[in-house]
Amino acid sequence: MKYIEKLQYITHDIPHLTHIEQAQLACEAGAKWIQYRCLSKTDEALLAEINVIAEICDDWGTTLMVTDHIHLNGKADIQGFHMEDMGADFTALRKLVGNDVTLGGSANTLENIIRQADEGADYVGFGPFADTETKPNDLPLLGVEGYSIILKKLKALSIEIPILAVGGVKFPDVESLMQTGIHGIAVSGAINFADDFIEAYQDFYDAVKG
Repeated sequence: MKYIEKLQYITHDIPHLTHIEQAQLACEAGAKWIQYRCLSKTDEALLAEINVIAEICDDWGTTLMVTDHIHLNGKADIQGFHMEDMGADFTALRKLVGNDVTLGGSANTLENIIRQADEGADYVGFGPFADTETKPNDLPLLGVEGYSIILKKLKALSIEIPILAVGGVKFPDVESLMQTGIHGIAVSGAINFADDFIEAYQDFYDAVKG
C-alpha cells in the first residue's frame, strides 16, 4: 500500500496567490503533499507551472499530485493524480499510468468508494463535509456523522482504503473528524484565505497528526 499523507493541501485559482506561491508557502509551512488543482489553463501553461512547482516540491521532499489532467503523466515530475470524476474508470487509469503512480478519487457515496477501491484507487477524498466556495456543488453534505457511518459500513465489508474528508473543512472541525477514524483531511480554502497561511497550515497539521 502506498504512503498517503494525512493532511493534503490543494492549490486553487485565487486572486491573491498564484499556484506557485501557494505551493511555495505550503512547502515552507511543512507540507508533505500538494495537490495542484488548476482546470483553467492550456496544457502548455499547465506544464510550465507544474514544472516550477515540481522543483519546489523536490527541494522540500513533498509529493506532488495533479487534479485530473492524467494525460500529462510522464511529461513532468508528477507523483500522482486525483480524479474528480466520480465515475472515472480506475482499472483503465491504472493500466495507463502503471502501479508506481498514486491515484486518488473523489466520492460522495459508499458505492463510489467500493468501486474505486476495487478498481485500484490508492485513496478516496470523500465529501463534501460542509459548504465550500472552492468547489461549489449541490451534493448532500456529510457532516461528521456521515464519515462515522461510512467508515462503519466499510469495516463491515472488510474494505480498507484511506478515506480523507474534503470540502469545507475548517480548523475547529478537525478533532471531531479525526475521531471518526478517517485517514486524514484535504484542505484548500481554510488555509488559502487565512490571515496567516503558514500558521494556518501548521495548525491543521498539528491537529491532524495529533
